[in-house]
Amino acid sequence: MIRALILGGTADASLLAAEIARAGIDAVYSYGGRTRAPADQPLPTRIGGFGGVSGLADYIRAEGITHVLDATHPFAAEMSRNAVDACTQTGTPLLALERAPWIKASADTWIEVTDVDTAVSALPDAPANVFLAIGRQHIAPFAAKPQHAYTLRFVDPPEASLPFAADVIVSRGPFTLDGELEMLHTRGIAWIVARNSGGDGARAKVDAARRLGLPVIMISRPQLPERLRVERVAEVVQWLGHRTCLGA
Repeated sequence: MIRALILGGTADASLLAAEIARAGIDAVYSYGGRTRAPADQPLPTRIGGFGGVSGLADYIRAEGITHVLDATHPFAAEMSRNAVDACTQTGTPLLALERAPWIKASADTWIEVTDVDTAVSALPDAPANVFLAIGRQHIAPFAAKPQHAYTLRFVDPPEASLPFAADVIVSRGPFTLDGELEMLHTRGIAWIVARNSGGDGARAKVDAARRLGLPVIMISRPQLPERLRVERVAEVVQWLGHRTCLGA
């Protein structure tokens, strides 16, 4: 019998949960707990961390988990590394559902950097309107350049004061090209800082930047341990031994 654990929190994870439920596979969906109002899932759901590698390994054993499906954000590196280690400890098969990264097109003006600190350094010294599309956990280093007028976009309103003055948009994707063009134009955005998340839900800002000729400071994905990975939900269900979703 299969009992899968979905490490979720992304749009792809929600699609996976729907397909897993439709296929009648026993599974638990886990949210990391950073989103205060997570979307409902068609599977039993848990919210919160596991307590590191040992906590995740204990959960796998206690709950009789037979397969772990890592559908976390491509930048949720700690959770993905913990999943690799916990599955190694428990001998549990692990599969990552990981969207392909965006590829720079000839018309794109990207400054590709390896981390947030390098992204801060890549911003100009002269004051500019900057759109930080990187999530609230990673904005603190930008306080080193307070001369800029920052626009931030979060799924939830910030719980605490921000480390610098900023205009906050509270909105949940996916976002459209027209909507991103209007937002960037209305706010006079001159620079965009983004993480190379890949997928379609957050791609519109990259396409809009190309259309407007705006520079994008693109943060590369973190390095992760080798693991089996696929890009499509149907491949996950097939890996679990169910073919009912293929072609859906």
